[in-house]
Amino acid sequence: MNDVADIVLGGAGYAGLFRAVTEAQAQAGIAAAWDAGIRAFDTAPHYGAGSSEERLGRFLRSRSEYTVSTKVGRLLYEDPLAPDGVDDFYGAPKRARRRDYSAAGVRRSLEDSLERLGLDRIDLLLIHDPDDYQEQALAEAVPELERMRAAGIVSAIGIGVNDVDVALRFVRETSIDHVLIAGRYTLLDRRAEAELLPECARRDVRVLVAGVLNSGILADPWHRTTFDYRPAQQHIVGRAQAMARICAKYDVALRAAALQFARRNPAVAATVIGAGTAAEVADTIAMLNTTVPEDLWYELGRCS
Repeated sequence: MNDVADIVLGGAGYAGLFRAVTEAQAQAGIAAAWDAGIRAFDTAPHYGAGSSEERLGRFLRSRSEYTVSTKVGRLLYEDPLAPDGVDDFYGAPKRARRRDYSAAGVRRSLEDSLERLGLDRIDLLLIHDPDDYQEQALAEAVPELERMRAAGIVSAIGIGVNDVDVALRFVRETSIDHVLIAGRYTLLDRRAEAELLPECARRDVRVLVAGVLNSGILADPWHRTTFDYRPAQQHIVGRAQAMARICAKYDVALRAAALQFARRNPAVAATVIGAGTAAEVADTIAMLNTTVPEDLWYELGRCS
């Protein structure tokens, strides 16, 4: 079994992020992660308009000894007119999303998630992308999550965001246990390094790092030039390609270094991977097990 105790399977990939994934492909992808030893899973109502939670729930129904995190902040409503490809999720059920960070919204979100997952409790519940709703999230969502934690409905609470400043505010002003920061601690973007990671370490807040391929550019900077879910600016493409050339000198794939980067920092508790199919999971595991020489890390650091 691979050393994947610090690896979490993210739920966006097998829910159709960027391209449709069939039910069979999704189940095979989750099974491949399970067979590789991964026992931690992160999902959200937002991912595939609920299909991520539903697919994960169907897989876990006959398993035990795993941990699941999901999120609050978006409620789902059946909508036969919902277009395909909303927020880059394809092949999703016909559902609309509505932001809601109220106490009642948080309660309903968790109830709906538990039903989709087929579970009676959640290990970690995260407030999802409250960037434009921070005041409501702080005044209503956080106290409600704290009550859930005290009641044992959830084991831990936290925030899942792309913005370092938003994460820092919640770390400093609340009693959250976890931060999931996406895309901000990678080979290309290390904004979480200066303040967020040290602050979390001081406060004993566990950090999960996601989006380590920066939406694809660090997987293949010549053919997948997407950074932060949109076409990358040329200077970012140039930096990624320069990193790939450095890696090639050592016969190491850029994505191997990108996937392993966050694991080198003791302030990071886990890395969330975005593999959505069995082939992607197999490739990710292979990249995680690739030896990256210290000289290569040094050269990549100079390129950052």
